[in-house]
Amino acid sequence: MANRPKDIEATLVLLDILRLIPKLPRKITANEIHEKLLDLGYARTLRSTQRNLQSLSEYFEIECDMRCKPYGYSWQERSKGLDIPILTEQQSLMLTLAEQQLKHLLPTNIMSSMKPFFEQAHRKVYGSMDRPEYEWLGKVRSMPTSLPLIPAKIKEDIFSTVSTALYQNHYLKIEYQNQSGKKHSADIMPLALVQQGPTIYLVVRYEGFDDNRILALHRIKKAELSTLTFKRPKDFSLKQYEEEGHLGFGSSGEKIRLTFSILRSAGFHLTETPISRDQMILEESEDHYRIQATVAENDMLEWWLRKFGDDIWDIEREKVSSQG
Repeated sequence: MANRPKDIEATLVLLDILRLIPKLPRKITANEIHEKLLDLGYARTLRSTQRNLQSLSEYFEIECDMRCKPYGYSWQERSKGLDIPILTEQQSLMLTLAEQQLKHLLPTNIMSSMKPFFEQAHRKVYGSMDRPEYEWLGKVRSMPTSLPLIPAKIKEDIFSTVSTALYQNHYLKIEYQNQSGKKHSADIMPLALVQQGPTIYLVVRYEGFDDNRILALHRIKKAELSTLTFKRPKDFSLKQYEEEGHLGFGSSGEKIRLTFSILRSAGFHLTETPISRDQMILEESEDHYRIQATVAENDMLEWWLRKFGDDIWDIEREKVSSQG
């Protein structure tokens, strides 16, 4: 955390503690708050967190359930909690839409720290159906370009462990089950999280290897955060990894020069949304196009070609050298 005057940091700590306290019937312990503060970058002891909670309970509508240990803290039933009066209606709308898209792309601790903002955004957006912000949610939609699929289920504790390891550069001990149902255990170095349609993938390196592999997050059956940390490999760039076509699956990153003919009715969209920056239309008639483009040869390319059926023909592939 950047250096701040002690009084300012002390104030920020108290504000974050207030934001972390849930409303009834949910509760949170001093130890859970302490761990979340550490995730946010505050160097605090558990005892100091306990003292802060005791002090805040004297001035705010916070109650401590002392019926059993560990004690649980929550805002009183009719309390409004900590309102954050900095969000405008427009900002609330943006946060509501952002939450939908970022749910599985941000570490769990960051999403947790943003929860009070999301909750306030929800209150503003959903508070009245006459608001333009509420109506806007019914005016926009992000649609897939293929048949929509229901996302595979991912256990919350596994996602939390994986995202924490990725965020903090910790090794992971996992148990993974492949498509054939075969399980194996391994220590892995998490490098990147990628959402593709309904599925989330983890780019990793297995301990003792220097090649990158892709694991479907929903196939991770167990995940344990290792105490060992690692330095992020300098030879790995997610942007480059994507551009080389590795995220198309079953790919070695090999590029080919693809040439094909396609019916005009089926291929017109390619004149507006090309499949590569160097795409060229070699031939055009009233009935068809002849197109050439440099692409990665992978499973995704095969699926894309097959979907056109008889509308695409004379497909040629030429390997492209790394220099070319």
